[in-house]
Amino acid sequence: MTNNTTTKTQNFFRILLGLFMIMAAIGHFTFQRQDFQAQVPNWVPLDKDLVVILSGIVEIALGLAMVFLTKYKIQTGLALAIFYVLVFPGNIAQYINGTDAFGLDTDRARLIRLIFQPVLILVTLWSTGALDYIKRKLAHVL
Repeated sequence: MTNNTTTKTQNFFRILLGLFMIMAAIGHFTFQRQDFQAQVPNWVPLDKDLVVILSGIVEIALGLAMVFLTKYKIQTGLALAIFYVLVFPGNIAQYINGTDAFGLDTDRARLIRLIFQPVLILVTLWSTGALDYIKRKLAHVL
């Protein structure tokens, strides 16, 4: 998998997303632990605190990779986009159940977060060059 050359703007957003993920991971282990536990849907068959710790480990790894593993930015972007898809049910559960967490204490605020998730996925793919990679692969298939 060849990495694309990305612009300074893409690199800025890639690093910003990486730092965001590192901060979120720190929140998993400390000051936002209960909020993250509230995100875990009740149907997940694991202890909520364990899910928060494990997802925090994944987030810190992905965040560090976004910042430092520039040689693998496409792979990292794809992995982070998949991670955002995998945690999306937690955002849906927060909306459906009306769970207050992260300052999202209205249905409107929780709905806006749901709408923001696909944008976050798109920015992740774009900033890492993964979106161009996907387009090239699809062009060869079609």
